[in-house]
Amino acid sequence: MKFIRLDLLTLLISLFILNGCKNQDTIGLGVISSNQIQGNLIDTSTIMVHTDSTGQGTLVTNGLSQTPLGFFKDPLFGTTESNLVMDLNLPGTLSSDGTATYTVPYGTMVLDSAVLVMRYSPNAFFGDSLASRYKANVYQLGERIYPGHAYYSSQNWAVDKSTLLGTKSFFSRIADSIKIVNPVAGGPDTAIKVPPQLRIPISTAFVNKILFNAPAVQLNSNLVFKNNVKGLYVTLAQDQSGPGGTFMMSLDSAAAIQVYYRNTNGTVIDTGIISIPSFLHAAEIRHTPSATIKAALASTENQKVIYLQGLGGLKSRINFPYLKNILKTVGNDVIINRAELVVTAQPGSTIPFAPLPKLGLYRWDIAHQPILIQDQAQGDPRYFDSAKTDGFYYNQQQDYHFLITGYISDLIRGVTTDYGAFISPVIPTTSVSVAPTAQVAGRTVAVGYDTSSPYRIKLNLFYTKVVR
Repeated sequence: MKFIRLDLLTLLISLFILNGCKNQDTIGLGVISSNQIQGNLIDTSTIMVHTDSTGQGTLVTNGLSQTPLGFFKDPLFGTTESNLVMDLNLPGTLSSDGTATYTVPYGTMVLDSAVLVMRYSPNAFFGDSLASRYKANVYQLGERIYPGHAYYSSQNWAVDKSTLLGTKSFFSRIADSIKIVNPVAGGPDTAIKVPPQLRIPISTAFVNKILFNAPAVQLNSNLVFKNNVKGLYVTLAQDQSGPGGTFMMSLDSAAAIQVYYRNTNGTVIDTGIISIPSFLHAAEIRHTPSATIKAALASTENQKVIYLQGLGGLKSRINFPYLKNILKTVGNDVIINRAELVVTAQPGSTIPFAPLPKLGLYRWDIAHQPILIQDQAQGDPRYFDSAKTDGFYYNQQQDYHFLITGYISDLIRGVTTDYGAFISPVIPTTSVSVAPTAQVAGRTVAVGYDTSSPYRIKLNLFYTKVVR
């Protein structure tokens, strides 16, 4: 019974305490109207934006983790062509500048086949995977690729097109692993599953010429071998069916000509594989713009539609010429809490070709050299990582968002001069970069500064004004 009385006593005390609180809303410090902070939004700031191709052709294309191979006839943008160049090395060579010798196996050699093997980069294809049938052609390079050199997308490579070394018709199946026959020395051949890859049959006469029937001096030195053989040039035929597309190839250590042979030594017949590896590679990229793109590039006026294209094709220049007028309108006692740039895909433009998965934003310095904006620069106290500052594409809203608070704040205060900023395609999985990239092949059509459109490009400024 004493527990029941204790519970009743506790209840009565609690009622007296609560009854003493006349107005619970007055707990804490009161708000004085003279120093009240109010939140506001401005989304009508004028933005100057137009399509730009400055720097096209200056992409470094060697040493990339994924290299483009494609021919894409975009009905809106025009034609984009990307060809591969690859070196070849003696079997057994471990690096591009390594040394090696090669000895032809003892006995009677018979080449069954030779295949150029190149892996697809995961989920790295842009174009038509349904109606287009592709045809890859392989030729011999007329010049060498050298280690330590920078090779640009605009370079025209010397190619011997008098002899077709290999060809392969195929569909876009970059996610499908395949089974191949793997010869086993001294045992029965086996079938193995390999990652998604493009396998182009290569002329056995070419392999015999550069390897098995080559002079001894060519087989005793990888340098002599490279000087004589030079390398391969891989291109997609332009008479293919459908609009085509661009594949990203992972030209890692697995990129090679695999030679399948039979060797007869006395009464013993065995099969095997010899690998002619490739370590150096680059891309030759050409853009042929449509009449629509040519007209957009010819105009520097504020544009209602802007065009963004990967493989160093197109970017968009953006300026905020009237930001300082905000202080004249709302007063100097304001704090920019958040500045967000919103770029929306033009309605209907995301089908059948998906927009770029990510866009980046950088600015020019006084010398018109690209640098990071304040929000991306790690030395700036307002730095955010790329996941917050770069514009990832949101499927539901069909737009991109950029957090640029530090940059806009400095423009408004006059700390930074607006020499121009650019929106351009970037690699979705890497950190912020100011350099154009040859590793993204998509495109986006976006609404520019069209005051009649609810999807126009916007700068959302969230600020507080301190009333003194």
